[in-house]
Formats: sequence, C-alpha cells, structure tokens
Amino acid sequence: MDRSSLADFLRRRREALQPADVGLSVGPRRRAAGLRREEVAHLTGMSVDYYARLEQARSPQPSVQMLRALARTLRLSDDETDHLYRLAGHAAPDRSASSTYVRPVLLRVIDQLEDCAAFVISDLGVVLAQNRMSRLLQGDRSGLTGVEASWTWRWFAEPETRAVPPEEQAEHSRIRVAEVRATWSRRPKDPDVVALLDALLATGEEFTALWERHEVGLRHPMTKRLIHPRVGLLEVDCETMATAEEGQSLVILSAAPGTETYGKLELLRVLGEQDVAVTK
Repeated sequence: MDRSSLADFLRRRREALQPADVGLSVGPRRRAAGLRREEVAHLTGMSVDYYARLEQARSPQPSVQMLRALARTLRLSDDETDHLYRLAGHAAPDRSASSTYVRPVLLRVIDQLEDCAAFVISDLGVVLAQNRMSRLLQGDRSGLTGVEASWTWRWFAEPETRAVPPEEQAEHSRIRVAEVRATWSRRPKDPDVVALLDALLATGEEFTALWERHEVGLRHPMTKRLIHPRVGLLEVDCETMATAEEGQSLVILSAAPGTETYGKLELLRVLGEQDVAVTK
C-alpha cells in the first residue's frame, strides 16, 4: 500500500469535483474549490475521521468495499478506479463483472431532473447514483457495501421496509426474483452475483419459492404506487432505460403536473429534510 500516493490522489480527485457534480448545493460560506472532506465521507458512508486519515497517509489499508464506494463518490473512471485499488494495495477489479462506474454525462442528467426522482441502478439492485429527489423519496443509498447495498436483498431480508402497498408486494417480489435470475444467467460465476444469490436464498421461504419458479426478466409496471413515511401514498410513472454501461439502468420516477402526486413530490423537493406531516 502506497499511503502517500493514495493520500495525494484522493485529495486531488476530491478538489477536482464541484458540489454540483455530486448533487450538492453550493452554500454561501464555501471558499475553497472542490468538495469538503466531510462531504466525501458522508457520500461514501465512512466517518470523517477515517477519511481524513486516508488523506493524511496514516490510515490502515481500506477494504475493497470502501474503495468501491470511494470510486463512486469521486466519479472515478475505470482507469482511475484501477489506479486507486493498486495504490491501496489491492488487485484492480475484474472487469467481467458489471461496472459500477457511472459516466459523468449521466450524473449530470439525473441531477438536472429536479422534479423527478432519478437514479442509476445495477443489475443486482445496487443504486450507483441518485439525484436529490430520489434521496428524498427513497432514502440515501450511498455508502452501503456488500449484499446490503442491494435493494433486492433488503426487500427480502427486511420486508418491513417495503414502501409498497401490501396487496402489490407479491408481484414486486416476482419481478425482483426474475431480475436476479436474468442477471445470474448472464454471469453465473461472478463473485458479486454468487454472493447476492447465496444471501437471498438465506433470507427464507419467499425468495426460495419464487426462485424455484424459474421466471426470467418480468416487466416492471409503467405506474408504481409507493408509500412515503411523510407524504403518504404516491402514484408515479416509472421509466426504465438502458445505459451505455452493460448491467446498468437509468430509472426515472415522475408525476404529471397538476396531479396530487406531483404536488407531494414538489412538497418534498421544496422542504427537503424538514418535517412534513403525512398526508392520508
């Protein structure tokens, strides 16, 4: 592990990013260019102290999971990600697996969709990038690692967190399992696929029974109903589009202007993290 070079590389990549590049607003007190250390730490899901020690060349060797999260936060290209791994004393990631690199142009697109929830998701249900509205509507998914980063794993391992009306959950479960089956058929020996499948099979009977049905790639509904803890029931239009990177999709959740759901999304967008009374 080359601590001094790793520290220099992280500092320079952090300073090269602007808040808008990662969906943050520029506050009136910001003087220095680039992101702050605490912003990188928050987006990556690590403590500020740990990230500071990385940039001060006095940290222990970061894990592969932490490096993967850092590469996403710092918007590193594949070559830059390989360089990061080698500086930290790890082998570069195997490119046979689905890429976690989200192209900068795609990040700019989702950040410009202010009245829609937009996010990039992998073929394992891992959110690779989200805009502000997506974080407000669905929660901040940055910084999660391993199988816990997969929305699919959480759906089956923590069913109490499902933000979907109870009568629609069975169909959503079928769709999620069919997506895992499609991914497994494309790359059955990739470690991330094997790890997720093993973890899902360990969640219990619901996933196992659906897996044995051997359904592949069921279509998502064009309209989804979601339950938000602060504004209640929302009915959103769902558009899923393929990206240039294999194994990634761009998902946009929106509502037509003038509808009740559009008003609720606008309320979330304006008030942000402030408390909002739940609308029945």
